[in-house]
Amino acid sequence: MILLNCDEGEFSDKVKNEEVAKVLKIGVRTIDRVKKRFVEEGFEAALENRPTSRVYDRKADGEVEAHLIALSCSEAPEGYSRWSLRLLADKMVELNYVDEISYETVRRVLKKTNLNPGK
Repeated sequence: MILLNCDEGEFSDKVKNEEVAKVLKIGVRTIDRVKKRFVEEGFEAALENRPTSRVYDRKADGEVEAHLIALSCSEAPEGYSRWSLRLLADKMVELNYVDEISYETVRRVLKKTNLNPGK
């Protein structure tokens, strides 16, 4: 869609990147990157998404996951009717299972294991 909207052929109107970005609801830099890839690497390269080269360290290994699951199955702290993701993350740090862990990592682990602290 980006390349079609940026076409400057004889049968198309000249459209600015800002207008294309607004219509497609994407950033202007995305348009610039796709156009650059099209010019430098060709049509097929512009159509395909490149695999990311970023490497993410795994924050929760099997041992951390086991502690988290056991903790989420335990009784909620006093004053709370159930565990929240933030409470679980804070308790994992408090018990020195991990140095730091985000509630989003807790969510992913529990989702992966089909556990929901809200049930």
